[in-house]
Amino acid sequence: MGVASTSLEREAESIFNDLGYTVTADDGTLRAHRKWRVVELTPMAEPDDPPETGGLRCFVTWEDHVSTLERRLEGADLDYEWAIIGVGNDDYVVSHYST
Repeated sequence: MGVASTSLEREAESIFNDLGYTVTADDGTLRAHRKWRVVELTPMAEPDDPPETGGLRCFVTWEDHVSTLERRLEGADLDYEWAIIGVGNDDYVVSHYST
């Protein structure tokens, strides 16, 4: 997996805190906790190979990389649920989610 941008890590933490999640960093992995749900947060500045395993995972990237990352994730045929958040200048958009 590619190197995560520190600012994307902060963006991911801020977004999920605003959504009512508690964000923790364990062994270099960001996790958002709320009630029974745990979402693994994956800041990804450049579209790269996704992790092979996971439960619920949210990729956080820059908005201009969303479509490339989406194609990469769909082509990987992953066995976990995932979503992509595209971060822009002043906002973010949930661009895709798997079912």
